[in-house]
Amino acid sequence: MADSAVSAVNQAGSGVQQTLVSNAFLLDFLPIVIFLVIAAGLGCAFMLASWVLAPSSPDPEKVSTYECGFNAFDDARMKFDVKFYLVSILFILFDLEIAFLFPWVLALDDIGPFGYWSMMSFLGILLVGFIYEWKKGALEWN
Repeated sequence: MADSAVSAVNQAGSGVQQTLVSNAFLLDFLPIVIFLVIAAGLGCAFMLASWVLAPSSPDPEKVSTYECGFNAFDDARMKFDVKFYLVSILFILFDLEIAFLFPWVLALDDIGPFGYWSMMSFLGILLVGFIYEWKKGALEWN
């Protein structure tokens, strides 16, 4: 009987201890929650203030589309030329190449010859692809 009472007290004590630990853990996030509440409140307050205080006088000039200082020639939903897609893909490809080169240069002393030749093969494959695109005339704007 006494053993069961002691075990019940120990279980209750461990539950209280566990609750205190979880409450202390949640208190660590209190500054973040306060920051998020203040940021959301300020954002809503600024949007409400602009909606209430801003003058509303729509006219055709204000609601018209603006494209480089002149009216649009055609419908905006026309198809793009494939050349634009090619240029964007090449930009992303070589941008990723540069993103791989920065850590490689920083770790060049530690990676040894295998890391050096791995990057050279990567750059070689990219160079072969670039030369192929150049020879096929994909980079020409005719």
